[in-house]
Parts: sequence; C-alpha cells; structure tokens
Amino acid sequence: MTDLRIPDFTYDRLTGTDGVGLNVAHAGHGPPVVLLHGFPQTHVMWSAVAGDLSRDHSVIAVDLRGYGDSDKPEAATPDTYSKRTMASDVVEVAMQLGHDRFAVIGHDRGALVGVRAGLDHPDTITHTGILDVLPTMDTWDVLHGVDAKIAWHLYLMAQPRGLPEKMIEAVAEEFFASFLDAWDPTGTTFSPELRAHYVRASTAAVPSIVADYRATASIDLDMDRADRANGRRLSMPVAVISQDWGSQLGFDPTQIWGAWAADFTYEPINAGHFMAEENPARIAEFTRRLLGR
Repeated sequence: MTDLRIPDFTYDRLTGTDGVGLNVAHAGHGPPVVLLHGFPQTHVMWSAVAGDLSRDHSVIAVDLRGYGDSDKPEAATPDTYSKRTMASDVVEVAMQLGHDRFAVIGHDRGALVGVRAGLDHPDTITHTGILDVLPTMDTWDVLHGVDAKIAWHLYLMAQPRGLPEKMIEAVAEEFFASFLDAWDPTGTTFSPELRAHYVRASTAAVPSIVADYRATASIDLDMDRADRANGRRLSMPVAVISQDWGSQLGFDPTQIWGAWAADFTYEPINAGHFMAEENPARIAEFTRRLLGR
C-alpha cells in the first residue's frame, strides 16, 4: 500500500472495470461524494479536504487507474485509459460501497474523469465539481501560438507510443518534480515527504500516465466532439473553480462551461494549480456550496 494515507480513513482494494484493482479510501456518513486527484498526484492530495468533508458526508477518495496504488494495466487498446473507462471505474467503486448516486469532485485529470462520468451516467452523478481544468475538447482549442508552451507536456505525451515513455523514464524524477515546483506559486504547499511521495508514485507509473494523456489527444477528444455534435450536456449542478487562465490564454471560461452545463457556477481563485492543498478550507467550502444546491 501507499507510503502516505489520509488519516482516519478506511482503505480497501475494490474492483473497477475489467477487473482493474483500485486503491480506495473512505470515511464519514451522509451524502456521498467521490474525490478524484490530478497530475502528478495521488488520492492523498485530498487529505485535508476529505477530513473536513467527512464530518457530514460519506467521502470516497480513489487512486485513478494507472496512478498511485491502483492497477496499471497495459494500454492494450485506446479505451484502456479513456475517461469513459476511468469514469466507469469510479461508478463501480461507489456502488460497491453502497452508493448508487453520488457527487464527484475532480482536480485536473480527475476532473476530466468527473465530466465524463456526468455525461455518461447522468442518473448516477448528482453534482459535478471541477478544479482547474477545461473539458478535453476545449483544452486543445484554446492552446495556440507561443502561449501553448505552458501545456508542453500535453503535446509530448500525445505522441505515438514508445518515444515519450523512454524520454520521460530517462529523467522521471526531474520530469514530475518540475510540475510540482512550477505550479506551486508559494513553494510551500508540499512538505518534503509529500513531494517525495508524488514523485515516487509518478515515477513508478510512467507508461500508464502517458497512456492517460495520450487518450486525451485521441479517444477522449473523439468522445467530446461526438457529445457536442449530439447536443449532450451535463444535466446536474456543476461548479467550476479555477485560476484565471482565460485572461492569459484569451478565452471566456463561462462561455466554455455554459456550452457543457445548463446549471453551473464559475469562480476564479487566487491560488496555484494545487489549490486543494494550498487552500483546503476554500475548496471544502466550494464543495459544500455545490452539494447544497
């Protein structure tokens, strides 16, 4: 099991889609909410927020397939790491814990899984909370010119299988640590122990992390485009909290999210990308406001 855990949470290994084993932490009582982590992290990123929410909610934090202590199956097909498959994992885990309806709060990669869960399972997902990401289709659309350099890793991991994995594995610790450092404006969000945990966990998962990102440039993008063509939208209450990327990259986040959700709120935050750890009280408050709608 992982070298770090969420205090006072129970840990189980539960089964997702196609028998994939998932590392799951859970605690609390009340309306259920699933917390999904981002890159390059594990479920441990939710420690402070999860502890707060567990006072009045049933909280589930999952290592996504390919990350942390969850299984890392070989990407035998493009669907192995599609957000549709990863969303199905989450639904199956929640149901095994007795929840046939629940909210999803996701950060970064986990938010993409949460969006797909809401689109594919509208009768299951009660609320969708999004931390610091745009939908897959819109992410690619807003990146252009020299400003796209902030997302250079997206382009690297979108390349055909083989070379990206070799390049990252050659300098894996430096590669993953660079994001933890560059996206932490204060330089104090992570303790040395936590930073080392994320680097170790990610270094051990290079092929599956690349496969997750590669899916975002292929099968996930195709799914988003198909949903847009068919007019599919998130039907549950949606809340988005993000850095002010729109002013930097020239887009209106309310316009983008309004195309995907009829009932949504958007709020900027004066924090770095790792906002759930930099300002857990704000993110717990954000979550409670969403779940109260």
